[in-house]
Amino acid sequence: MARILVIDDEPMMRETLHAMLQSGGHRVVAAVDGRDGLAKMRAERADLVITDIIMPEMEGVEALLTLLEEFPGLKVIAISGGGRTGTHDFLGVAAKLGAARTLQKPFSRAALLEAVEACLS
Repeated sequence: MARILVIDDEPMMRETLHAMLQSGGHRVVAAVDGRDGLAKMRAERADLVITDIIMPEMEGVEALLTLLEEFPGLKVIAISGGGRTGTHDFLGVAAKLGAARTLQKPFSRAALLEAVEACLS
């Protein structure tokens, strides 16, 4: 059972991820944006982080870079639905910056748990 930090500004997405991950046997801590996520990670380190890319306050790319700098070896899964950003390839950028896996919203429970297990193994 891993401790997973989920960072997403959408309450419904946080709840959905929490349910999916908990059903896979994991403990989940949720954060509403990158700043909140960093504070929670600094307070109690997680085994894995799942972060949205498009968020207010602190974008997921900035959170990703800070997490990887402060916690070497940490695995991060970047997620995004693209939102209002058109054709920008934010998940590709996240992968180039060090995200271990990326998932395009919407994704299935099976795809999420497969990515999580790959990162934790």
